[in-house]
Amino acid sequence: MSTDNLTASPPEQGTVLVTGGTGLVGSHSIVRLLREGYRVRATVREAGQEAGVRAVLRQADVDPAGRLEFAEADLSADQGWAEAMKGVGHVLHHASPFPFTPPESEEEVVLPAREGALRVLSAAREAGIPRVVMTSSYAAVGYTLKPDDQYSETDWTDPDTEGLPAYHKSKVLAERAAWDYVQAHGDIELVVVNPTGIFGPQLGDRPSASVGLVQRMLTGQLPVVPIMYFGVVDVRDVVDLHLRAMLHPKAAGERFIAVGGPAVSLFDMARILREHFPSAAALLPSAELTVEQVREAARTEPALRDAAALQGRIPVISNEKARSVLGWEPRDITETIIATADSQLRLGLTLPDGG
Repeated sequence: MSTDNLTASPPEQGTVLVTGGTGLVGSHSIVRLLREGYRVRATVREAGQEAGVRAVLRQADVDPAGRLEFAEADLSADQGWAEAMKGVGHVLHHASPFPFTPPESEEEVVLPAREGALRVLSAAREAGIPRVVMTSSYAAVGYTLKPDDQYSETDWTDPDTEGLPAYHKSKVLAERAAWDYVQAHGDIELVVVNPTGIFGPQLGDRPSASVGLVQRMLTGQLPVVPIMYFGVVDVRDVVDLHLRAMLHPKAAGERFIAVGGPAVSLFDMARILREHFPSAAALLPSAELTVEQVREAARTEPALRDAAALQGRIPVISNEKARSVLGWEPRDITETIIATADSQLRLGLTLPDGG
């Protein structure tokens, strides 16, 4: 079971910069940091996005009490990053482009991810900030398949792996660039968190790609799912791991995989939902495509390329390092999937019996 309180007390007047404050991890980070007593500066691409962040805080019943401010900064431009770093003690770099449809050119995703990571590190270093905690992804770890299907922080996805989606390649190259930068300069620390599929309570009206899968299942939009096994982690535990990485002396220079337990399939998720939300049973996926069917369909359906790349294999993903070094204790996967659906029901998603 995860803990929502760290043993270390936050600094009395500490400011944490959160990049990507409008995303799922970013918004949960802001909520958690404010509850912990920190001041937060969140980056947004444009001023109009501030209202959405404040709406999320109201939904989460969090009063920023004057401890939240915003900075406009875009991953693809230098402008704004030096100003965003002024007076900051810690940086949580969550922002990274995530295309909901495959881009025409992979550089549309790779360039802002890689160059954005370097902009954040450079600006933090210039500001004298001692450590940056960066959100990478399991996509940078385990998408070059191994014969034993066992993956830990020592593994890297080869960006030249055949069929690797552009987003996955962007995470590999951005993280590699970040580590190269730190090695070249030596006067700033980097910690990287590599989450698997992030689920958990939705904040705001727009679901992330992963959380949206649960919504699509519950509303009958996915009558059939591809065979695909992947790690699941609760967004609240991802934030908890970032905060531990931000504070713990032994975290410097390390990667930490965030996964809640054994890999599950989309069909397994449907079983969990069917058990806890029986009124939605008729809407939930009733069939699973075979490996061959997924491979064939992925030729014309880009959304299936991720599943095709995994070939139906069941990865064994270790979270031992985060547990042993940082004392991290993630929630059970079933709890996470139920919490995802419950949050969507609270936001107005209705099931057939009105539940």
